[in-house]
Amino acid sequence: MTDERWRSPLGTRYASPAMQMLWGEPHRIGLWRRLWLALAEAERELGVSIPEEALAEMRAHLDDVDLGLAGRYERRFRHDVMAHIHAFGDQAPAARPYLHLGATSAFVTDNADLIVMREGLQLLLGRVIAVLQALEGFARRTATIPCLAYTHFQPAQLTTVGKRATLWMQDFALDVEEISHRLETLRFRGCQGTTGTQASFLELFGGDHARVRELERRVTAKVGFQEQFAVTGQTYARKTDSMVLDALSGIAQSAAKLSGDLRLLQHEGELLEPFESEQIGSSAMAYKRNPMRAERIAGLARFVISLQANGAHTAASQWLERTLDDSANRRLTLPEAFLGTDAILVLATNIAAGLETREDVIRRHVAEQMPFMATERWLMLGVAAGGDRQTLHEVVRRHSLAVADLISRGSANDLLDRLSADAAFAAVPAAALRAELDPARYTGRAPEQVSEFLEEYLHPLLERARPLAAEAGGAEVRV
Repeated sequence: MTDERWRSPLGTRYASPAMQMLWGEPHRIGLWRRLWLALAEAERELGVSIPEEALAEMRAHLDDVDLGLAGRYERRFRHDVMAHIHAFGDQAPAARPYLHLGATSAFVTDNADLIVMREGLQLLLGRVIAVLQALEGFARRTATIPCLAYTHFQPAQLTTVGKRATLWMQDFALDVEEISHRLETLRFRGCQGTTGTQASFLELFGGDHARVRELERRVTAKVGFQEQFAVTGQTYARKTDSMVLDALSGIAQSAAKLSGDLRLLQHEGELLEPFESEQIGSSAMAYKRNPMRAERIAGLARFVISLQANGAHTAASQWLERTLDDSANRRLTLPEAFLGTDAILVLATNIAAGLETREDVIRRHVAEQMPFMATERWLMLGVAAGGDRQTLHEVVRRHSLAVADLISRGSANDLLDRLSADAAFAAVPAAALRAELDPARYTGRAPEQVSEFLEEYLHPLLERARPLAAEAGGAEVRV
């Protein structure tokens, strides 16, 4: 029978299978079971009488959860954690008396969320690195190609195509710094008990404070965290979620900036995003080659950025030791932010790896504006030939404005010819004026800045970040 219910396009069209698996129910419940196992192992190590058979049965059923059975329990109990405790106990009956011993629901829900967020950040870090690697190749290939820079989207002093690419890369590199910091400082909720006082564990260990503290240290180490929160209420500080969403929003901002620039440059015909041989740009206008990938990045980025405020409001609205108005919100916000960011980076890598550079168009645009760029040097040539600087300036200004007006009407830029014919520049050979039209003389240190950015900043940064990242892997781009 066809399932007619709505399904999120983040799952059906956009996000990678790898990120979807991280936020999927089987993975989450598998983490719950591993947390229950780590708790029982540590409790047994510290003297609680838990038979080895119980631990063995738990280990044997970490990844074969019966979601249907758990769902039936939840319909009875109206409590998801208790439903899974009963389902786990049915599969591991020797462990049933010891499951969740001393713990509260947040022990599995919060700690598992932290583990998934850590895994998600590792995957996203790998994807940001992949974007940077693709852009590096593009930046190196185009490091010396002069192009018009734009301020206010009006022609400005020349830069190079590769130098512009490093501006996009700088944004993503800042994201690498931020995600790396989040991963290095992400804490485990730990074993804090119902309201964060550890009272249940203190009772379990007969008032032995040292063993309670050691329990938390051991469980934290078993699941791969270096530190746990110093204190919590029933939940870990929701400010952590907000800070993670800040980092994801940052990635979305970087990608949106990239996509916006590419959409403008594709309109200018200078850069083109990939386009398959049978891809259709428009159902009506068959000639069109729309920047669909860049536009999708813009749309997804707007969504991810909007979730940033959601996390901040949740953190700000928590009451005392806990309130449940965060639960349903986090079930939506956290997965969708990670899935949306994942989809953005898959698209960004695809675009960066397949960017087409139309050098002839770039050269033509540069040539159209070069006479204006050369006017300051022409002034200096005129002065060196004995002219009056202020008189020459007025001549250049008058001719430049006239030529700009004609260009706006479709005429060519004949500023050089006009100045060569003007008596004020009679002492300057036309060949000397023309020699100042070499675009490479107007790009400053742009080519050198590309190599310096890559070698002195980016490579050392990525070398530090790679050990924290997960292998991103490929993902299909559906346009």
